[in-house]
Amino acid sequence: MNKIVIHFATGNGHKVKEAKMVLEPFNIDLTWKKTVLEEIQSDSLEEIAIHSLKRGNFGPWTIVEDTGLFIEELNGFPGPYSSYVVKTLGNEGILKLLRESTSRKAYFKSIIALLLPNKEIKMFEGKTLGVIAREIRSPETGWGFDPIFIPDEGNGKTYSEMGKEKNEISHRAKAFKNLGLWLKNEFNNRNRT
Repeated sequence: MNKIVIHFATGNGHKVKEAKMVLEPFNIDLTWKKTVLEEIQSDSLEEIAIHSLKRGNFGPWTIVEDTGLFIEELNGFPGPYSSYVVKTLGNEGILKLLRESTSRKAYFKSIIALLLPNKEIKMFEGKTLGVIAREIRSPETGWGFDPIFIPDEGNGKTYSEMGKEKNEISHRAKAFKNLGLWLKNEFNNRNRT
């Protein structure tokens, strides 16, 4: 089977690196369409991803991805505003908000929007449950909220402490695996007809 080529529209090289590792076994060639996406303010990751994809004037087989960290004790905050919050409050700010909290339950959710040749948009989701750590751990090896998020499946390690293990269980890895499976199936079916 020929390699499937898709284009990842993002300004975040960390996301591209993670996505390439996950998609490689699916025989997918991911190209980086380095761009700053226009993001609307919305409580819906799906709405943000669709808007970014439509406003970007991209060609078919282009994806955008949006992610949020949802903290139960903070009523889902920062959620879709995670990128802004990590830049302004940072991990220290989140830990300060949770200082008196007994529950530290949280989850990361990733949404991928794929533009198809017929202009339809196909969505893929990945979600990982976990808790917020009580301190920042391994900030030099992680980015965003990785140094404070401990996934339930991660043996007590934060995303930052996991290294390549993260690509087995992360929200983004799950979303990209769902995308990879769908693309592989879609292109196999096209090659049969």
